[in-house]
Amino acid sequence: MPYAQGTRLPGESASKLGHLAVIESPWVRSLVEDFEGAPPVGGDPSRTVWQAFTPAGIEPLRNIWAVDGSFVPVRSEHMPPREVAFVKTALLMLDRAKLEVIDKDLPHPLLLRDALKDTGVQHATVFPLKNVRTSMGTNFEAIRNIVRDSIRADQGGCFHETMKWLAYKKWMPGSQAGSPAFQCPHCPEDVASGLPHDSEEGYCSACSGQVYLSDLWGFHMEMGEDSAPESLASSYMLVMEHLMLFTAIRLMWDHSDRELVSDTLFIKDGPLTLRSQYSKMVPNIREFLQHAKDVGRPVHIIGQEKSGAFFDHLTSIVRFAAPHNRGEPLTFAPLTHGYVHKEVYRTPAAANPYGLKTNWGEKLYLKVDPGAYMVLNVPTGTYLPSEDRPVTADLIGLNRILATLPALVSHKFEGALYPVELANGIASMSSYPSAAILQRFMERA
Repeated sequence: MPYAQGTRLPGESASKLGHLAVIESPWVRSLVEDFEGAPPVGGDPSRTVWQAFTPAGIEPLRNIWAVDGSFVPVRSEHMPPREVAFVKTALLMLDRAKLEVIDKDLPHPLLLRDALKDTGVQHATVFPLKNVRTSMGTNFEAIRNIVRDSIRADQGGCFHETMKWLAYKKWMPGSQAGSPAFQCPHCPEDVASGLPHDSEEGYCSACSGQVYLSDLWGFHMEMGEDSAPESLASSYMLVMEHLMLFTAIRLMWDHSDRELVSDTLFIKDGPLTLRSQYSKMVPNIREFLQHAKDVGRPVHIIGQEKSGAFFDHLTSIVRFAAPHNRGEPLTFAPLTHGYVHKEVYRTPAAANPYGLKTNWGEKLYLKVDPGAYMVLNVPTGTYLPSEDRPVTADLIGLNRILATLPALVSHKFEGALYPVELANGIASMSSYPSAAILQRFMERA
């Protein structure tokens, strides 16, 4: 490993001669020769099973909700530098009929204005990361309370109510469920029984420290007493994307029009997953989606992955899949757990089934036309651990989802969906307010 270039001295060049002896191995010589003269691939080496979809007789979903988020860390010019992170998330509601009349390549600004009028809900907050102190307590306590207050205060507390709705399984009539168990922020013990039904706070049985319902996410496990990494802002953004999305679902679930929730497509930018300690809500989410399916009110949700291992793999094989010409039927391919291990991650099957603890959606490849393809996540409800699942029938509402998506495809970016593109425009902090403006704000603070 060479030394990197610094501000005063040049970097070290990596040695190109120290590894040449290995070429004496016949296996290495064969590898080099075959690599240089490899024959062209005539078909999909992954043998992905694509299926054609015909929308005849299938009614597209009428309403579209999309959620996206962004965060930006800001460092001051003072010494020692102070660091904070601004987080912003947005929930956008669109009418599919209005979207269909907008040109996806050159959208008319007036039509765009009409489609977006009074349709967005935003949420924003800020976290201290390093060298920032308040008179009320440590960085650790500041972040815990900012998390709780930000969720509880915005939009009249509806996001906090959604957190309770998920944690206490309030979609079940007469539910008296407690919250999932979580680690106490004050001691290493777990609040094993969770919080009592509908509680917003309680006390640890081991240390008697006060705990909040928002502590069940586990933000305190990602930071120290006096500082926090940038990943904490990313984690909060992910949690808020979930809470905003399920706020729309919760309000429609309790609406007098019982068909409303099942006539809506909910889109999340990114995979349907909650990683690490934040995954404690995944079983409850799966249970709700299975319950909705069982009572005949399926909830149609997709997540779109725009980068990562699955997108890279799809890019390498998509040219082999139909459609090859505009106007041909779209095709899709549900990815089984065995396929994911063998073809995408190229690893042996792990001890735990793929996505068991973290994913509440399964992977799906979709090709709408020769230039529009994407990686989607679609829920199944109850987790299916078999290596040869999921199959098409396992994915909740897949036919109506596929009948809806072609009208939402944008040709402004590769594989873009118009609702996600618009939600990103609202949630993004790369343009307004820019990082430079936020930095000047920090300098004056």
